[in-house]
Amino acid sequence: MASRLRDHPAGLHLGLMLALTFSTGVADAVGYLGLDRVFTGNMTGNVVILAMALTGADGLPIWGPLLALALFLVGAAISGRTLRGLPAGWSLRTTVLLGVVSLLLLAAAILAFASADSRPQALAYVVTGLLALAMGMQAGAARHIGVADITTVVVTSTLVGLAFDSRFGRGTATHPWARRAGAILLIGAGAAAGALLLRLGLGWPALLAAVITGVVTVLGTIGRPHTD
Repeated sequence: MASRLRDHPAGLHLGLMLALTFSTGVADAVGYLGLDRVFTGNMTGNVVILAMALTGADGLPIWGPLLALALFLVGAAISGRTLRGLPAGWSLRTTVLLGVVSLLLLAAAILAFASADSRPQALAYVVTGLLALAMGMQAGAARHIGVADITTVVVTSTLVGLAFDSRFGRGTATHPWARRAGAILLIGAGAAAGALLLRLGLGWPALLAAVITGVVTVLGTIGRPHTD
């Protein structure tokens, strides 16, 4: 199995990043539906919500999006510092980073389960912070792995590429439409799965995201070149 994974690193990394894209959809469903309209992966949404809330728009949160934005940036910075000086691709440090991401998601799930009957606002902020920190670290690690068109946390640029390079747009002969369409569908499918699992409780979708990230970490580690 290990040699088979190592023989096709590009395909392996694409599959793993698509799995993390699905996981991001799950995490964003937790944040937006379960934690008062906060995105934990899609920071564009948080910037827009925060800006509108600061104008006094009714019913929009301020502290949740602000916390998520700040900790997402911290997570991305941690990934950048950890991976500094390494060539693009999967390394042992990538394994460590994504392993921590999985543990952060698991911690968020445990807290959500423990507070199922009563969730004070302070605890909701802790769960929000854990999810956002995890998503920032994940996005940084994904950026370093460097799979084209797959950031794992946002699909706006992917949508632009899909339309721009299509036969109705520029008509690019080597248009990678399958991976782009896959990323868009998977983040949507993850959000739908997260919304459905929220009916059972806030902890279940967070647990699903943790399990997916854990599996990705194991497979990526098995398939990485042993040069570090």
